[in-house]
Amino acid sequence: MKHTELISDIPEEERPYERCRESGPRVLSDSELLAVILRTGSQGESSIALARRILQSTGSYMGIAGICSLSGRDLEKIHGIGKAKAAQIQCVAELSRRIAMSAAEERLLFSSPKTVADYYMETLRHEKKEKVLLVMLDAKGRSIRDLELSSGTATSSLASPRDIFIEALRYEAVNIMLLHNHPSGDPTPSRDDIRLTKHLWQIGKILEIPLIDHIVIGDCRYVSFREEGMLL
Repeated sequence: MKHTELISDIPEEERPYERCRESGPRVLSDSELLAVILRTGSQGESSIALARRILQSTGSYMGIAGICSLSGRDLEKIHGIGKAKAAQIQCVAELSRRIAMSAAEERLLFSSPKTVADYYMETLRHEKKEKVLLVMLDAKGRSIRDLELSSGTATSSLASPRDIFIEALRYEAVNIMLLHNHPSGDPTPSRDDIRLTKHLWQIGKILEIPLIDHIVIGDCRYVSFREEGMLL
C-alpha cells in the first residue's frame, strides 16, 4: 500500500475496512489492523500513519507484541493518542492476552512445564520488571491459587522464602511452583535464581511442601528447573 497521510487519499478498495470486509482480517498488516481499531487518525494524519508511529514507539520490542508493554501513560505521550484511544489499545492488548491464556488453559497440566509456561507466558513476558508468582497446588495437582509475591526492578525481584511458605501453609498447599520473568527476554537462570531455588527446595522438603518446579519466563522462551534436572 502506498504511504499517505490522509485516508481519503487511499483508493477505497485499498482501505483497511474495505479490505477486511472483502478478504478478511488476515490480509491486513499490523499497522492496518491497529488502524481499524483506532478508527481515526490525528490532524493531517491517517489512522494507518498513526498506527505505524505507535508500532515504532514500542522500543526494543519494535512490533505489534510491544503494544502489550505500553502503559496508558506511554500511549498518551504519543502525538495523536488521547485517553480514549489509549484505553482502546490497552483493551485490545488485554483481550489478546486473555484469548492466549484461555487457549493455553485447555492444555494446562501442572505436571508439564511447557503447558504451565504457555499459560503464564502472556502474563509475564511483556513485563518491564521482574515479577514472582507462586502457584499452590492440592493433592491432585490442581491449582488452589496463584499469587504475585513481588515486583522488583528491571533486573531483579524480591522473593522471601518465609513469605512463600507462609502463603503455602495458609492455603494448605500440598505442592508449590514458582514462576518469574526476565524482562531482558533471556530466561537463563541467574545465580540468585539458582540459589533461591535450591533454598526453597530444601525448606519445602523439611516442611513437606515440595517445590515441584521453578520456571523462568523470557520472550516466548522459558527454562524449567525441573526439565533441566536442577531441582536437587
